[in-house]
Amino acid sequence: MIKRTLFFGNPAYLSTKNDQLVVSFPDESREQKTIPIEDLGYIVLEHPQITITTGLIRKLVDNKTAVVTCNAQHLPTGFLQPLQGHSEQTERYRHQLNASVPLKKNLWQQTVTAKIENQALHFKKLGKNPLRLERYAKEVKTADHDNQEALAAAFYFQNLFELPEFSRNQKGVAPNGLLNYGYAILRAVTARALISSGLLPSIGIFHSNKYNAFTLADDIMEPYRPFVDHIIWEMVQRGADIEEVSTDLKAQLLMIPAIDVFIDGRNSPLMNAMSRTTNSLWECFYGSSRKIKYPEFQGNFLNM
Repeated sequence: MIKRTLFFGNPAYLSTKNDQLVVSFPDESREQKTIPIEDLGYIVLEHPQITITTGLIRKLVDNKTAVVTCNAQHLPTGFLQPLQGHSEQTERYRHQLNASVPLKKNLWQQTVTAKIENQALHFKKLGKNPLRLERYAKEVKTADHDNQEALAAAFYFQNLFELPEFSRNQKGVAPNGLLNYGYAILRAVTARALISSGLLPSIGIFHSNKYNAFTLADDIMEPYRPFVDHIIWEMVQRGADIEEVSTDLKAQLLMIPAIDVFIDGRNSPLMNAMSRTTNSLWECFYGSSRKIKYPEFQGNFLNM
């Protein structure tokens, strides 16, 4: 089942009744709305004048609904997660924490290779020459010691949008703002899937910043980034106003969890595919597998 994503960009009062999310508005002329909590995968709270009851928070956490809060720049910055994400959580934590260095180096090699391969497939989809990216993908060594990921990223973004002043920088010119927003949504999807798989999102296989509570999410989302890139590339191509992360463009990016991706031989909504990825990661930590399942970029986003 594809879970819904709700975005709240205006003042609202959020409560619950009969396992429904109840949305009330300060403007009394606006009709109260209700949505079944079991249908919700993600809720994005952007406006500072949103009130949410603790009863609703409890039901959302029990449903494993990701509640995402935004900062003054309207970018997602907070993520509410359940303390208990899986029935075997403690056991799974133990295997994750005891993962050997060689295993983590191999997992990172797989991750970087999958990311660059998807960047190459993205270029092929756009009619751009993928040969250089394909070469980078083949040259990734254990733990990516030669940093093929950075070389590939530099070439990829230099040639993706064909905008003269663009370079990938979080505080750079458009469409960097859209990329930041899309990646933040993808990060929330990844963190939710990791928690549901009984894994600690703060213990990465490569990223290890002590100030980052989602290092494993930042690792595992890497091969999924080209899917976000393609959505924003299409925005640029159709002449959308990319200078501002508008409500309309946000609405399109909030569809990221529902887009179709190709994984393990079939199409699947991205949020479901991410769960398959994180479960395969657990199997690697457990020792029953040595391969992470990542999607293959095809560019046919049937649900967009």
